[in-house]
Amino acid sequence: MATVSRPRRSVLYMPGSNTRALEKAQGLAADGLILDLEDAVAPDAKVEARANVVAAAGSYGQREVLIRVNGLNTAWGFEDIAAAAGSAAHGILLPKVESADAVRMAEAIMVNAGARPDMAIWCMMETPLGILHAEEIAAASPRLGGFVMGTSDLAKDLHAEHTPMRLPFVTSLGLCMLAARAYGLAMLDGVYLNLSDDEGFKDHCRQGREFGFDGKTLIHPKTIDAANEAFAPSPAEVEWSRKIIDAHAAATAEGKGVVVVDGKLVENLHVVNAKRLVALADQIEALKAAAG
Repeated sequence: MATVSRPRRSVLYMPGSNTRALEKAQGLAADGLILDLEDAVAPDAKVEARANVVAAAGSYGQREVLIRVNGLNTAWGFEDIAAAAGSAAHGILLPKVESADAVRMAEAIMVNAGARPDMAIWCMMETPLGILHAEEIAAASPRLGGFVMGTSDLAKDLHAEHTPMRLPFVTSLGLCMLAARAYGLAMLDGVYLNLSDDEGFKDHCRQGREFGFDGKTLIHPKTIDAANEAFAPSPAEVEWSRKIIDAHAAATAEGKGVVVVDGKLVENLHVVNAKRLVALADQIEALKAAAG
């Protein structure tokens, strides 16, 4: 499935065991939420957290909601997927996906549990083996909605360092981006761990947009506004996009294949991207309006 187009500038992890945080998230300006049953939840709180997120999943208006389950190699994974399948969440996020079979196994559990046809499967890409199998994972099921980069776990397995330019991760990010875009999937960048480094976070967001990510996963609400700004089309971009869309339409009506706007050659490929940016800007405004 080519994932439904929507704003995904900021997607915030929320611990499923913290009911206060789950409630507070209803008023946050994040485009999406990941209700987490995995890393953010202690083993003795897993079952209670599962009930919490299933109950909360429909409480976030127009925001996209994913439930990150525990792996099927744990004591909680099967029941997590079965319970999440019956929730109001838009999708289920699988951790540490390393093969197409892992996706198909999760999908079988979802279907048997009565998951809606439009409930998506998302994959955490966070291990070397998962990165090497990115293409087969992207093609594993029509339910695939997107990839989420897990750069913290990936750094551990690669013995790599978190550097300002993220050069140790360029190959991994690129392979996943290629696979995702080839199959029409969304792409979310990994988290930034240093909450005291606001400028470093902004730099990562700018770099993430340059790489082509749709948005960034977040670990604290204080970073939502910066991510929203970084991954949104600027007013100047939207204005230019509308201008070349109109100019190209007029040229096409006159039988011309290309047009020059303000000294720049505009072809159909530019118009396709311009329409994507305008649609994204319109969706962002609609999301703001819905949130009041």
